Amino acid sequence: MTPAARLSAAIEVLADIEARRRPASDALKDWGLGHRFAGSGDRSAIAGLVYDVLRRRASAAHVMGEASPRALLLGGIRLARNWSVARFDDLCSGARFAPEPLTDAERAALEHPSLADAPPHVAGDYPEWLDAQLAEAFGEGRVEEAQALAQRAPVDLRVNTLKTTREKAAAELAHFGVTPTARAPLGLRIVIGEDARAPAVQAEPAFQKGWIEVQDEGSQLAAQLAAADPDMQVVDLCAGAGGKTLALAAAMDNRGQIFATDTDKRRLAPIFDRLTRAGVRNAQVLAPRGKDDEPLAKLAGRADLVVVDAPCTGSGTWRRNPDAKWRMRPNSLDDRLADQAAVLARAARLVKQGGRIAYITCSFLPAENDGQIERFLAGNPGFRLIPPARVAEDAGLADLAAFTSIRGQGLQLSPRRTGTDGFFVALLRRVE
Repeated sequence: MTPAARLSAAIEVLADIEARRRPASDALKDWGLGHRFAGSGDRSAIAGLVYDVLRRRASAAHVMGEASPRALLLGGIRLARNWSVARFDDLCSGARFAPEPLTDAERAALEHPSLADAPPHVAGDYPEWLDAQLAEAFGEGRVEEAQALAQRAPVDLRVNTLKTTREKAAAELAHFGVTPTARAPLGLRIVIGEDARAPAVQAEPAFQKGWIEVQDEGSQLAAQLAAADPDMQVVDLCAGAGGKTLALAAAMDNRGQIFATDTDKRRLAPIFDRLTRAGVRNAQVLAPRGKDDEPLAKLAGRADLVVVDAPCTGSGTWRRNPDAKWRMRPNSLDDRLADQAAVLARAARLVKQGGRIAYITCSFLPAENDGQIERFLAGNPGFRLIPPARVAEDAGLADLAAFTSIRGQGLQLSPRRTGTDGFFVALLRRVE
């Protein structure tokens, strides 16, 4: 496909997303099935265009003065990739498979795209109903924080110290141009260009040998902040596919015991192969046998550390899932708050006196973070907050103390602050 034909295809996919109110991944998949002549490079390039536009949907509509799929494509790519008007003129020629030529109004909008008069939620590209939450979290800097969340994310890898070192893994992956992550001591980063395909890391020998796992640097830091030590009894309460379980096992040097579980055993399906590949020997996967089954009942009051990678809105991952922010509704936040309260109550039953709960979200919304910790402490007088600066220092990450959350309950990472996805981490100690 020509670059012009890719633009036309992206407009078609955007129209499908709008008309059918469906996730971008579904629309892209259906487009590919209906256009089998398109190669993998074409599909990847079209997906890149679509996701870049979705990252800038509100600001693109503002710049162009309308929100049609074509206007969003033109405005979104102008803002996200800084294409010149001449480049748009070359591609929008009206020739076969190419978009129609620019109108005078479109050309004028593209020549001088300005967000100077845009309200914060438009300039920052997020739903208007979330403005109060972002204002609380980031104050006057909320637009800049949100704009950082509208950038394309890199691919981050965690090196598995049970099998290799960061230096050896970096040498093995040098053809990807990997660089060490800025803060996570075991991370490697791959920066992806605007038209480049995401690297097929899973096909690499280093991945197959269990040397590396794909894991955002923020997630790596969250696992490190939990401070799991060898010989501990650790519960990974919302283990899912096992990303943090693997990181915890490596931190514990395969000693002690990790009990990994999830309320939905289907989410646990990938964890078994991942544990084997990584060489993890100190983890047990305990899946619930029914709706009301508690597979951890025998561990009540015995855990040194309970890691709660809490169900949340995922607002901190908008760089990777840009269409998710536009599909988010107020009731979904209410649902997540209820889920978080339930999982924290469950964690409280498992942790022993002197033990800790590590509460983690991939969110920057204070209601899910500081607010959730404040509500838990108010209802559980036997627990105390470990000061965030102490959490950072104890984990060997003292520089993260500068990123204490707005109400002081935890550490708040973000693309603008730390160059990572948005993560919140708070630690609670049981004192009674």
